Amino acid sequence: MGLSTHVLDTMHGCPAAGMRVALFSTDGEQATLLKELVLNQDGRTDAPLFDNASLRTGTYRLTFDVARYFKGKGVALPEPNFLGQVRLDFGVAHADQHYHVPLLVSPWSYSTYRGS
Repeated sequence: MGLSTHVLDTMHGCPAAGMRVALFSTDGEQATLLKELVLNQDGRTDAPLFDNASLRTGTYRLTFDVARYFKGKGVALPEPNFLGQVRLDFGVAHADQHYHVPLLVSPWSYSTYRGS
C-alpha cells in the first residue's frame, strides 16, 4: 500500500516509460524534494513512493516532466510548450490507506484521480 503513481501517454496509447517524476512534501507554498525518479517500461515506479510504514498524513506534490517526455518521443511541441510540467498537489488524510495517483497525459491535456 502507501503511495504510488503511474502515467499513461494518451497521445500514443502506451505507458509513459522514461518520464521523469519528482515527489515533494508541501507546506503552503513551500515544497521539499523527497524523491526524483524515472518511470519504468510500464509507466510506473519500480517501488512504491512510500510504503505503509513511511506514508504520513499531510500534503504532497508530484511533478511530471511532460514536455521532456514528449520531445524525447519525437513530438514537435510549440515554444513555449502548452504543458511543460504537470504539477499535482494532493493531500493524504489517512496514512493507513493506499493512495494511488495516476496521470493520463498528452502534450495538450491531462487528467488524474485517486486510484486504487
